[in-house]
Amino acid sequence: MSMAESAGVPGTGELQSLGSPPAPRSPGVGEGIQPVRRRLERLIGIAATEGNALRALRNGDEIFPAMLEAIRSAQHTVDMMTFVYWRGEIARDFARALGGRARQGLRVRLLLDGFGSRLIEKDLLEDMADAGVQVVWFRKPMWISPVKQNHRCHRKVLVVDERVAFTGGVGIAEEWCGNARHEGEWRDTHVELRGPAVDGVCAAFAQNWAECHDELFDDRDRFVEQEAAGDSVVQVVRGSASFGWQDMQTLLRVVLESARTRVRLTTAYFAPDAYFVELLTATARRGVEVDIVLPGAHTDKRVCQLAGQRYYEELLASGVRIWQYRPTMLHAKIVTVDGLVSLVGSTNFNRRSLDHDEEVMLAVLDEFFTATLDGHFTEDVALSTPVPLRHWRRRALVERLREAAVLPFRRFL
Repeated sequence: MSMAESAGVPGTGELQSLGSPPAPRSPGVGEGIQPVRRRLERLIGIAATEGNALRALRNGDEIFPAMLEAIRSAQHTVDMMTFVYWRGEIARDFARALGGRARQGLRVRLLLDGFGSRLIEKDLLEDMADAGVQVVWFRKPMWISPVKQNHRCHRKVLVVDERVAFTGGVGIAEEWCGNARHEGEWRDTHVELRGPAVDGVCAAFAQNWAECHDELFDDRDRFVEQEAAGDSVVQVVRGSASFGWQDMQTLLRVVLESARTRVRLTTAYFAPDAYFVELLTATARRGVEVDIVLPGAHTDKRVCQLAGQRYYEELLASGVRIWQYRPTMLHAKIVTVDGLVSLVGSTNFNRRSLDHDEEVMLAVLDEFFTATLDGHFTEDVALSTPVPLRHWRRRALVERLREAAVLPFRRFL
């Protein structure tokens, strides 16, 4: 037995198994898909739609060209909202594309989160407004209402001509450019969506626009009948701040409790509450392989990483495997279950996403699409370092003290 295996680190055989998902069958007919679909529909109360087409876009080199092409080819309307809109040439590219369509007479709406997009360059706002882009802010920071500012619009949505939608984890900033080759190019995943589920993404935009603007729709909204574009079954789930159980928590609970063979979780910010830690450990204890890929040294929010670390020992002891991504900041938010079901969108596995923020996730019941994301997961694991239980138990005292120091703030992380 190798030293790595004796320390609880997966050996070569296990890594090969991790990277070899079973060959996908026809989409929508795999054993186990229909029960999960009915659980999600009944317990969340949102119908899944058939006839959708999805394209997984990985990193800025794939994501940004697809989004910009869609904007530049728009004929009627462009609706976009984002949590992060910062700086860099890509920020100017989007401003020029949005402004260009507005100058051609299209209705272009841009919703920016007041906290997440506070670093946007002011001349971009002026240029877009001059071009006719309707720019509104979701709860622009006001120091007299800090509690209200804790509730943020973390959704990332682009809808063009009511026909094509994009959602996922990417922000509009130079950090997301490139192909995750080094620490200056973040790793992320976005999805291009066509078909009936686009209406659900439109609803996510409309829900937040309604809070920020008096006019919910106008005569340029055509309310088109969505045509079948593919074979994927998709449910669009929206999360909002709540004092009780909310849809995003139900979504995660259903897929984890439905898992029979494996769960693969990628998240930028891992700081769950005790309930979801127990849900993960219970999933592993019943024989499901649970692997979690998280940011490593290049995390942009060390305090959130510390809040999640306090649960590592409990998770590892139950059989959960934890990996830390090495090359750069890992910003994707993806869950795959049993090679059948995928969750992808803006939601992280932390208290902020599940309790406080506006979020949107696609629940995709399609073996082919899930196989693509599983393939990406395997590649990410190959670039990650495992966290062995034996070594973690011997971590430095100073690290334990740092973890304890963030406990009072964990519900906001």
